[in-house]
Amino acid sequence: MNDLDKVYAESVAKEYMPGETNKVRQLKKLDERAKLPAFISAMTLGIIGTLIFGTGMCFGLGVFGTGAVFMIVGVLSGLAGAAICITNYPLYKKLLKKGKEKYAFEILELAKEITGEAYNHQFY
Repeated sequence: MNDLDKVYAESVAKEYMPGETNKVRQLKKLDERAKLPAFISAMTLGIIGTLIFGTGMCFGLGVFGTGAVFMIVGVLSGLAGAAICITNYPLYKKLLKKGKEKYAFEILELAKEITGEAYNHQFY
């Protein structure tokens, strides 16, 4: 048996081993579950706000049409897109805090099992 086969066999065996590796994977999944909704909403809102802002820029610069009406529509939609982008970060922080509070107990208990230490910290 060559070294590559040995490494492959060890990596496959690790997937089926119970114990610490399972708990670490579970901790990573809980951490991801706490942070993912905030990340997805921030990305979605950021993309939507940027597209609205860009559309306003196109109207304002005369790419989609010329005249005072297109300029006003462009400025208003640009301001709306900028407002969405500005509110995105505070919303992300609020959702992230909510997700961390929701899973804090489970994460701390699992981390305590893995490390063998007691965590008395509060999450913000």
